Amino acid sequence: MSKLRIGFVGGGGMGQMAHLSNYAVLTDLCEVVALAEVRPESAKLVATRYGIPEVYSNHQELLANANVDAIVAPQQYRHHPALIPDILRAGIPVFTEKPLCLTVEAGRELVRISEETGTLHMVGYHKRSDPAMERAKKEVDAWRASGDYGKLRSIRVTMPPGDWVAGADKPLSANEPYPALTLEQGPSDYTEQQTRELDIFVNYYIHQVNAIRFFLGGENYKLTFGDREGVLLVGESDSGITVTLEMAPYSNSIEWHEQVLVSFEKGFVRVDLPAPLVRQQAGKVAIYKDNPDIAPPEIVQPIMPNVAAMRNQAINFIAAVKGERPAPCTSKEALEDLILARSYIDFMTRTYWQQPAKA
Repeated sequence: MSKLRIGFVGGGGMGQMAHLSNYAVLTDLCEVVALAEVRPESAKLVATRYGIPEVYSNHQELLANANVDAIVAPQQYRHHPALIPDILRAGIPVFTEKPLCLTVEAGRELVRISEETGTLHMVGYHKRSDPAMERAKKEVDAWRASGDYGKLRSIRVTMPPGDWVAGADKPLSANEPYPALTLEQGPSDYTEQQTRELDIFVNYYIHQVNAIRFFLGGENYKLTFGDREGVLLVGESDSGITVTLEMAPYSNSIEWHEQVLVSFEKGFVRVDLPAPLVRQQAGKVAIYKDNPDIAPPEIVQPIMPNVAAMRNQAINFIAAVKGERPAPCTSKEALEDLILARSYIDFMTRTYWQQPAKA
């Protein structure tokens, strides 16, 4: 399997800007040979722009007729439960955007099908593929193994709202309306407000929930506190590491301020991440070492390559399909993010949102 044959199920805005534009230039690794897009005129525009030879009106047609080694399906996550099982049951490795879906129940079913069929389902937490995050993870793992800088004490992620598009080019479109999709419903025991809050949380902050787990190295964590205003989420890992997510402590209009701080007793590893759709720019890493028994205190700032997380994520998916290395995040791990999200909404409901009983 020298060069993968990739099929795309969906060629909308995120499909083009975040994914198709990256796969299309990886000509030594893959070729995009098929596109399934429900909007016929937009499908023609996209296929012509990216030189995709086969165009289908839906994913069933693509599965029945196209010869593909893997599928990239940049769809609305609430559409995943109606779409992704067909791809998994066809035995074709699939990539989807984050989150896995909306509810824990639907997530468990997607994981079950993936495991039952033995088919890879990689979930697009692109921040894990940022070269700065990959470099920071190696440093954190090495420190935990050696103990040179003491125990890992805390992980803090901050993400205020900002300009996440970062001037990216507009996607091609014939301005056709999207047909109605079969969207996943909220949890059966949730009110409309709870479902709305869950939807907002997993849409905006599931990346950061996952980034915490990334640096924990597979260790799980549970919620311990959330503030009334919805700014702060605090948790604790199974081994007692404190984790903090700062959600919208402030907002900015023309920049993107997202930071991960992994703190040890005698140093830290910090990552400053760029906007999600920035073109071929990695994050920045700062490594602070302060153990005089080893060496004088110093701050190291490695130079990162000119590769954005989305491009590197495409490379990582291709490598995972080929069996060269594990996928950065599979559906099984992504399910844990939904469990944490559900626990956060449950906590906020019983602590702050419940209406007092009528007299």
